[in-house]
Amino acid sequence: MMMFSETLKKLKSGLAKTRDTFFGKVTQLVSSKTVIDDEMLDRLEEILISSDVGVETTMVILDNIKRRVKEEHYQSSDQLTVLLKDEIAKVLHVNGEQGPTDIRLPDKPRPYVMMIVGVNGVGKTTTIGKLAHNYRLAGYKVLVGAADTFRAAANEQLEIWARRAGVEIIQQSRGSDPAAVAFDSLSSGIAKKSDIVLIDTAGRLHTRVNLMEELKKIRRVLEKRMPGAPHEVLLVLDATTGQNALQQVRQFTSAVNVTGLIVTKLDGTAKGGIVLAISNELKIPVKFVGVGEQIDDLQPFDRKAFVDALFERSPDEGLERP
Repeated sequence: MMMFSETLKKLKSGLAKTRDTFFGKVTQLVSSKTVIDDEMLDRLEEILISSDVGVETTMVILDNIKRRVKEEHYQSSDQLTVLLKDEIAKVLHVNGEQGPTDIRLPDKPRPYVMMIVGVNGVGKTTTIGKLAHNYRLAGYKVLVGAADTFRAAANEQLEIWARRAGVEIIQQSRGSDPAAVAFDSLSSGIAKKSDIVLIDTAGRLHTRVNLMEELKKIRRVLEKRMPGAPHEVLLVLDATTGQNALQQVRQFTSAVNVTGLIVTKLDGTAKGGIVLAISNELKIPVKFVGVGEQIDDLQPFDRKAFVDALFERSPDEGLERP
C-alpha cells in the first residue's frame, strides 16, 4: 500500500478542481475582510452551497462556526479558515470513525462477501477492479463475480480489470440469471477458500423497480448460500452528479441496505463537497474515493487526509486558538 505522503499527494491532485474553486474562494473571502461578521458568513454560505455541500450540511457548519465565534471569541478573518477546516472535519466524522477506512478484513467470516451496486456510468466496473487490486496487495485471495449480465461487454470489461488486478473472476454468458451467477461465485469462493468475494451487479434494467427487485433477489440468494452474506453492500457514486447522488443513496439503501459508499471521479469535478453532504445527511460512511484513472487511484477514505487535501495544509496542523 502507498505511504501516507504519496496517498496525500494523489488526493491533493485528485481534489484540485474542488480545492481551486472552494479553497480559492475562501482565501479570497478571508483576504477581503479583517473581521468575521455577518456579511462574511453569508458569503461563506454561498461558497459552501456552490461546492455542492448542500443546504442542510452548510447550515450545520455555519451554525457551529457562529456558535464558536460567540463562545470562543474568534474575531480575525484569518481565523475563519482554520475554523472552517475544523468544522468540516467534524461533519465527516461518521459513526465514530477517526482514521482511514481499514483495508484489512475482519478475521471471520471467510469468504467475506461484498456486493457492489450503483447505476450505470458511475464507474462501478472499474471500481471493482481497483478494489480487487487493493485487497490483493493487502495479501488477500480475491474472487470477483460478474453478475452484471445485462450490459453489453460488461463481462469483458470486468475480465480485463480482474486480469490487471491479478485476481480470479467467475462469469457466465450475457443474459444469464444474475442471482445464479452470484450464487455460483460465492460457492466457488467457498470451495477455493477465498478471503473476499466481490459481486458486481447490474446498474440498469428496464425500470428502476426491476433493478431494485433484481438486487434484492441477489442479496437473498447470497444469504441462502451463506448466512450473513453479503457482509457489506457498497454503493458506487459519481461525484460529478452532485446532489443527485443523495437520492441514489436513499433509493439503493431502501432496497438493499447499503452499508458504505465509494465516491468516484472526484478528480473530474469542482463539487467534491458532495462528500460532506453524504456524510452529514445520510450517516453512511464513505469507504473509498476515486481520484484518477489508474488502478491504484482508488483510496481508502481518510477523513483527515481529505480535509488536509481540500485545504492543502500540512497533516499535523492544528487549530490556532484566539
